[in-house]
Amino acid sequence: MPRRIAITKAGSPSVLAIQDMPMPVAKGDEVCIEVHFAGINFADTLMRLGLYQPRPAYPFTPGYELSGIIHSIGPEASDFKVGQRVVAAVPTGAQCSHICVQISRVIPIPDSMGLDAAAAMPVTYLTAHHMLHYLGHLKQNETVLIHGGAGGVGTAALQLCQWAGIENVWATASGSKSKTIEQFGGIPIDRHNQDFVKIIKDGTGGRGVDHILDPIGGDNLKRSLSVLAEGGRLYTYGMSAAAPSSKRSLLKSYLAWRKTPKFDPLRLMTRNRGVFGVHMGTWTDEGAMSDQLLRILEGIKLGKLSPVIDSVFDAKDVAHAHQYIHDGKNVGKVLLKFVED
Repeated sequence: MPRRIAITKAGSPSVLAIQDMPMPVAKGDEVCIEVHFAGINFADTLMRLGLYQPRPAYPFTPGYELSGIIHSIGPEASDFKVGQRVVAAVPTGAQCSHICVQISRVIPIPDSMGLDAAAAMPVTYLTAHHMLHYLGHLKQNETVLIHGGAGGVGTAALQLCQWAGIENVWATASGSKSKTIEQFGGIPIDRHNQDFVKIIKDGTGGRGVDHILDPIGGDNLKRSLSVLAEGGRLYTYGMSAAAPSSKRSLLKSYLAWRKTPKFDPLRLMTRNRGVFGVHMGTWTDEGAMSDQLLRILEGIKLGKLSPVIDSVFDAKDVAHAHQYIHDGKNVGKVLLKFVED
């Protein structure tokens, strides 16, 4: 019986449920995919807490990425075939055993790539590539600061910087994760015991860095802005400061929002700096998305990129997976598994 993860209401991981569902039928230019792996991102935990938008009506199935095997095809999906191994990026609903997806969002994967690695690719690498390359036009002589450097997007961004030949890349994370950052060419900053503002200012002679990736928000975003170089770009793509634990706290969310800087266009102009808000789940230019995914696949084939998978949870253990992410235990990607070996 097909099944899906459902968020039944806003709250702790206990609001997650496994529900039976009808077998979806591919129509038009859709393919129906038997999902083997689906990724979990911090955005899913924020959505579960009711802090992330857009959000479907309850109950709904979260998830932005999946890998699997084509189960059936629609009448206008002739370029694909049943049994083909694919990866897909979707606006929502990926965390289920079967899903229908438009072919513009589906990419075949090479036989050399595992389905687990494929599922670890779309959101993390696409988000990092979109910020650094599509929006940021990253150049070899530039400098980068990555917050959450040991997470899924963080490790993807570090690898992309390595591929681009960037020499000065700083990354914040817990001190225990410094070796992961060093492994991918980054300079680790212990987010709990070191002041990244001082380290960046000292390391750049007071100039600041050209690119900053910030999924934390709140006061951290304000401090990030203070070390952004002239002509630099700050990318904000999350608000983990609003969810310091797995339980919902509107007060903590409000305080994080209050501490988030309110960007003054005149100050941005006079200091020649830019701020991008990034949410790949709402990005509608599917051509640009497909081009970037193909570029990422090329990097994987060349050995320049290698998805970092921390752990794989059975779909029935989705609540434990959410708690694991909230506790900050993961180094790289956390996946849900829907098909037994």
